[in-house]
Amino acid sequence: MRAEIDERKQPASPEGCCPAPDSSSELSLEVANTSRHLLKHKDAFFLCNARGDVFPNETNEEGYYFDGTRFLSKLCLRIDGALPTRLGSHVRDKNDALIVTLTNPHDGPGFHANVIRIDRHVFLLESHCYITVNLENYGISQADFSISIDFSADYADIYEIRGMSRARRGVLEIPRVAVDSVELGYQGLDKEQRTTRMEFSPTPKVLTASYATYPVSLNRGEKQQLVLTVRCERTRRPDTEKIAFEVAKERISAQQERHRCSSALVRSSNGQFTEWFERSFADLNMMTSDLPTGPYPYAGIPWFNTPFGRDGIVTALECLWMKPELARGVLAYLAETQATEVIPEEDAEPGKILHEIRPGEMATLKEMPFGRYYGSVDATPLFVLLAGAYYERTGDINFMRSLWPSIHAALAWMEKYGDSDGDGFIEYKRQSPNGLIHQGWKDSDDAIFHADGSPAQGALAVCEVQGYAYGALRAGAILAEHLGHFSDCEILTGRAETLYQQFNESFWCEELNTYGLALDGNKRVCRVKSSNAGQCLFSGIATPDRARRVADTLLAPDSYSGWGVRTIASTSARFNPMSYHNGSVWPHDNGLIAFGMARYGLTQHVSRLFEDIFASVTYFDRYRLPELFCGFEREAGVAPALYPVACAPQSWSAASIFLLIQACLGLKVDGISKQITLTHPMLPASLVDLQIENLILGTTSVSFEIRGHGSDVHVRPTADLKGCSILRY
Repeated sequence: MRAEIDERKQPASPEGCCPAPDSSSELSLEVANTSRHLLKHKDAFFLCNARGDVFPNETNEEGYYFDGTRFLSKLCLRIDGALPTRLGSHVRDKNDALIVTLTNPHDGPGFHANVIRIDRHVFLLESHCYITVNLENYGISQADFSISIDFSADYADIYEIRGMSRARRGVLEIPRVAVDSVELGYQGLDKEQRTTRMEFSPTPKVLTASYATYPVSLNRGEKQQLVLTVRCERTRRPDTEKIAFEVAKERISAQQERHRCSSALVRSSNGQFTEWFERSFADLNMMTSDLPTGPYPYAGIPWFNTPFGRDGIVTALECLWMKPELARGVLAYLAETQATEVIPEEDAEPGKILHEIRPGEMATLKEMPFGRYYGSVDATPLFVLLAGAYYERTGDINFMRSLWPSIHAALAWMEKYGDSDGDGFIEYKRQSPNGLIHQGWKDSDDAIFHADGSPAQGALAVCEVQGYAYGALRAGAILAEHLGHFSDCEILTGRAETLYQQFNESFWCEELNTYGLALDGNKRVCRVKSSNAGQCLFSGIATPDRARRVADTLLAPDSYSGWGVRTIASTSARFNPMSYHNGSVWPHDNGLIAFGMARYGLTQHVSRLFEDIFASVTYFDRYRLPELFCGFEREAGVAPALYPVACAPQSWSAASIFLLIQACLGLKVDGISKQITLTHPMLPASLVDLQIENLILGTTSVSFEIRGHGSDVHVRPTADLKGCSILRY
């Protein structure tokens, strides 16, 4: 038996439920306590308030999510019907558990307020959420009280949470209540059953479809523990196993150790820098899901907890020197999901690399096109570029041999579909009527425009994509040579040289001292100063003299906020420092630009970028760089302004520190020759030393130290090089 639902509201609680407090008092508590916490593991994430509750609020984002659907929309703990007082809460440094300390807010019969300690621990594994509640009486007498847990599930799609309305929704199942468990369910319009299974230990005194109640009696010093396990199930994921609490803890610990052992680590005597590194390292590990093809960094929480092609590739490039296994996992997954046919509604064409994949109900029903969507112009050349970089980093020729058909298909897409008019440039124009209008990394509807602010029309060639294509052609040529495809090598080398010349003839804007943002469908240059031009340095498509001029332009006051490079200059017609792509600062963008500056030997530019991004980090909660922040001009003693709906963590923002370190050190790791090269290495003023440990080279690892010495640096191994070498230029 099922009940239609038009709104995400649950029926009134059955008779006997603890009376709910006035809704206005709960709202005031939420407004006063706006800090939030999140946990993620694979396809699940938990977003709650500072007390550890999932509680409806103005933003409506909190919940326990799995595969793009909210499986719990309310989870609220009370003592004697009241919300506990929060004493403290934090997510552990490794992002593996949430710890909340609470106490009773009011006097009870025979005991005072603030004598019952309530510790709440939450952690995730696979599709499971484990919650323990530990109670202890510090009062001088016996305390008798009740603990209740209220819960409900609305099964909202992540796109509904983001604000998309739906004409129809599925139906809520009648809850199934046993003595120690409850099953909440939803039959979607996609004909899929989604179930939230909640198991309580010990058995509650009262258990209904919307709350559980425990009577508790504790003498002074006595303790009691309650355990709640929440498991999400889908009929299309029959492999979801039931994992016992103790087994889950062991698995989480083992995964944490494996992540740490498979990556280089960086230390410094500068404690803030080390905090930033550790936060970024932990966030990247949390965002990385172990798929059948290997590890893959999901894009961001809450909106993008799923594989994105571009984001995954850029993240893998950012940390390639320190964690090459991530690049292998990204390449393997994207090769497996590469398009093989023309599907206009998905913007798919043979050889094209995935933009994003979504498992939710709305995606399955094609209420939006992003269930399996290929509308990014840059993911395909970036895929080839990453393959070449991975081979140079590891020397893994066998993997490249297995990947070559996908690389070849991607290169063929660039020639046939990416350059549909045959002018040598890679352009995009959506085929799906509901797809993305703009398909570079700046994919807002208003992101590509002319100097007067008018939208660029037609098939558009954005500047940084030509750089990616140039890098892809060069990488493809090297791989072809090493794999014995010599005719392909010659052809790809020639195409790269031609593109280099054509790009510098067609995109350069002398009066702006930078490359134009894009060419429109009529091959008119969008004469706009943008950060996109800085990414042309990353790929090496800029000439040396123009690279310096671009770098100077990007650090000029109109393009540089003082915290980093803005997406467009403040003199641009569409500049808005509070916009998504037209004046904001993106950490990953700045990391790519810094790497490009280092490529051309512009170490002072790199140093300034590093120092200012580092300064911004100290203002963000837990040293966590968000997806982006506002591009207002920096003022002394004033923190960077937050972009209100930015994801944090976001994988490519978390990984930007690794690319900034690489840029400062001029670091190149060559797995083929087993060499580490430092070209014009420098340490920014805030750092006097760096220790790099466990940098993996083939079957061994290397550790070394860089220490400032006046205006120079000294490099020395801190362990046996084991047949590897460190070269400095």
